[in-house]
Amino acid sequence: MSSRAEIKDGAQFNVLRRGIVYTEVLGWIDMGHARGSDIKALKSQFIAGEHSGQPTYMVMYRQDMHFIKLNSQFGVGKFSRWEIKRGRSTEDINRIMLAMMMNTASRFEGLQSLRPFSWYTDSGFSGEDLVSDLFGFYRAIMPGCYGYRIKPVSYDAAVRRWDYYGAIGRYKNHGMRPILFPDPEDPCVRHQPYIANLPHFMTWLRPWDDFISGVVKVITDSGTSFDYTGTK
Repeated sequence: MSSRAEIKDGAQFNVLRRGIVYTEVLGWIDMGHARGSDIKALKSQFIAGEHSGQPTYMVMYRQDMHFIKLNSQFGVGKFSRWEIKRGRSTEDINRIMLAMMMNTASRFEGLQSLRPFSWYTDSGFSGEDLVSDLFGFYRAIMPGCYGYRIKPVSYDAAVRRWDYYGAIGRYKNHGMRPILFPDPEDPCVRHQPYIANLPHFMTWLRPWDDFISGVVKVITDSGTSFDYTGTK
């Protein structure tokens, strides 16, 4: 879940690895979700599979969360495991990864919304999560500096929105289009959050949708993982 204390200045956008930033194009962005490290790790599985020499290979994508309770650390997550027919093009791989991420991310947000976890976090379908995941995906497959594309705002301008509209966790978003919050100091706009369209660079790729040809075989569609670490 994101908090006011995590707000960062948009001027640092291209180097931030954590915290949240408000942008004029995508609204609030969670920089942890937006790193794209999950997609880079997934891509490495495809590369290994394509070089394996085997007719098919397995890939797994996972999202999870960790929390501490009663002096122990618990982890829970959702994962997808798919079997891929070797010989995929770069476009095929990107489309399959996009489908895996979208499937798993939505199920993970749903998991966080369940009563056993809602005591700990309001993050289930929090307004910034899915759009941050999608941005992280495109950032991973097309590395570059994206500040000029999504227009992050200053720290003061971001805090102004947070204080006026409230925490982003209050606004639930089950899709990947962004929620925008107009500047409270702008007298020429209606001060009400609204769903906006994604920029073109985040819509050009279609998620993989062919599950009958044998190219992609879903082994696990909605797996749930748990881990536990006792602490002293």
